[in-house]
Amino acid sequence: MLSARRITEEARIQADEPASPVMRFGADAPLAMDAGVALAPWQIAYQTYGSLNAERSNAVLICHALTGDQHVANVHPVTGKPGWWETLIGPGKPIDTDRFFVICANVLGGCMGTTGPASTNPETGQAYGLDFPLVTIGDMVRAQAMLVDRLGIESLFAVVGGSMGGMQVLQWAATYPERVFAALPIATGARHSAQNIAFHEVGRQAVMADPDWRGGRYLDHGVRPHKGLAVARMGAHVTYLSESALHRKFGRRLQDRAAPTFSFDADFQIESYLRHQGISFVERFDANSYLYVTRAMDYFDLAAEHGGALAGAFRGARTRFCVISFTSDWLFPTSDSRAIVHALNAAAAPVSFVEIESDKGHDAFLLEEPGLFGTIRGFVEAAARARGIA
Repeated sequence: MLSARRITEEARIQADEPASPVMRFGADAPLAMDAGVALAPWQIAYQTYGSLNAERSNAVLICHALTGDQHVANVHPVTGKPGWWETLIGPGKPIDTDRFFVICANVLGGCMGTTGPASTNPETGQAYGLDFPLVTIGDMVRAQAMLVDRLGIESLFAVVGGSMGGMQVLQWAATYPERVFAALPIATGARHSAQNIAFHEVGRQAVMADPDWRGGRYLDHGVRPHKGLAVARMGAHVTYLSESALHRKFGRRLQDRAAPTFSFDADFQIESYLRHQGISFVERFDANSYLYVTRAMDYFDLAAEHGGALAGAFRGARTRFCVISFTSDWLFPTSDSRAIVHALNAAAAPVSFVEIESDKGHDAFLLEEPGLFGTIRGFVEAAARARGIA
């Protein structure tokens, strides 16, 4: 096992020189960002699994959620843990890498090799920090599209993602409808709610209140706002779970003690669990990236780009959609998914919708959930037949 210090050092290295393929874009290929900036040079880190067929028709793009990265189905180079969606992706799995060419890229603004606030600014030789322009979901998707172009893929068989990844799926279908044959937005919404923005703001304020944040220049001072980022992660993690899941896993059970200590130690198992989540997170994730990526989710409002009419985002779309929600997800409740489905129906787009019974909360899309696996396998199989993929 790597020490916490070694993991942190390794995470810093990954920001510029990741343990994955990198596509680099120079001054001749700037990325047009919604903030009005033409970003150049820049790079995008990614992983691939499986093989591209002769027709180049079997590519599946996986879009990761807030704190994910490109290591979707391989051992993570920093933590040594399995890929975050290896239950779904791999040989013989619902997204079968024996049949499909799977791509997963670290998002713009991330910290695992795609250009973001932790990356080195070529003009200064220091990390960008808050000098990096604000990022949107649209920026993330344009960066991915430029990667897909460089890989020589004209049309994606499918784009799949949950939570913030689902936002990217919707943006892909709206921006590049001719390039997406099938879309699977899972546990997501077409815009971020006021409640979700509020949760994110609490987390950002926790980061910025840490004395070691140093106005975003902490890397220049050789420190990191570990405490603030850990608190932000603890608060966010509560929103990923349901009350029933918390009760089943922890209840009011005490942690390694027979009676309360009458102190502010972690008396309860749930307290110990959240503290562990916070500590393990800060070892691998950049605090400024957390600010940027949460802000990107806050800004997301697909209908706003179409005069407030969500159906306008999908007008004339031929993409096949499968929208999936979970009954206990209160972060992105089923009503958010139904709004997407209603808009797709209004746009006469082909869509199926499944609400999966689960008590695991928002995180259900990342966990062993037979209903999810069965739904995805069935939808992908049907779409592959329609696409002519053997």
